[in-house]
Amino acid sequence: MKILVTGGAGYIGSHVVKLLGEDEKGSHEIVVADNLSTGFEKNILYGRLVRIELSDHTEVEKLFESEKFDAVIHFAASIVVPESVENPIKYYMNNTINSANIIKCAVKTGVKYFVFSSTAAVYGENESGIVDETSKTAPINPYGWSKLMTEKILKDCAERAGMKYTIFRYFNVAGADVTGRIGQCFPNATHLIKVATQTALGKRKCISVFGTDYGTFDGTGIRDYIHVDDLAAAHIDAVYYMGKTGISDIYNCGYGKGYSVLQVIKTVKEISGVDFTVKFTERRPGDPGKLVSDNKKIVNKMGWKPKYDDLSLICRTALEWEKTLD
Repeated sequence: MKILVTGGAGYIGSHVVKLLGEDEKGSHEIVVADNLSTGFEKNILYGRLVRIELSDHTEVEKLFESEKFDAVIHFAASIVVPESVENPIKYYMNNTINSANIIKCAVKTGVKYFVFSSTAAVYGENESGIVDETSKTAPINPYGWSKLMTEKILKDCAERAGMKYTIFRYFNVAGADVTGRIGQCFPNATHLIKVATQTALGKRKCISVFGTDYGTFDGTGIRDYIHVDDLAAAHIDAVYYMGKTGISDIYNCGYGKGYSVLQVIKTVKEISGVDFTVKFTERRPGDPGKLVSDNKKIVNKMGWKPKYDDLSLICRTALEWEKTLD
């Protein structure tokens, strides 16, 4: 197939491009659309890069018209929750308006399959902290709302046009390519495991824990951490699954287990052998206390089989990758 990967130079997108390029089931023509604002060209191991601003809707339309893609895997987005609270219009413009244009172009040019990178942030606060795809969607930050609105746009437009779609609601993505070729490069990332490994290596003076008064066993937030290669594999599975079954659907992408912030920090300390400084501070706006996936649907329906469901392995691959960066 001819596949467009938006944001394919970024963290998760580059891992999907890697797996597409190494797909044993078929040879794909891969086009990466990225402005390299948070992505890196060196992370694109396969395919060709088209440098483009997705906010330039005219140029995006020209790209779709000239290339005639079979499938679109759409990652490109702004993803920092606290920033979305401070600057909501950026998130609605980039994540929702630009995505709506991409969906419009996909429908207009006859794209068969569309995979959308959504987020567990669409669920907001949940009493149990464990959510499945039928759980109430009630985002507590603009980031979550920007993604939920795009889900609705995709669902309505795809169903009207007959385009098949898969929506993945990501939990906390972490780690790096197990062979060490690519990983998370963005220096100002806010992801816990990335920050913890940077602190262990002396790139940061300390790590901050935002909130110690949540209703969890140790007072810190609990999240479901998934290795980036397992998440990437789900996207390849989705394209084949849609092609085989013609089914469009929404899936949680997580391991179905949660770890607290302090448990993650302890794990990074153990694998690095460094007892780095931890600073305790107030909660960040927009952060729920606990958010863990019920992943039965993707496992049972799509047959997704994660390979790297191990917190120590996730942290170790992240640490090894971080050592390669300046």
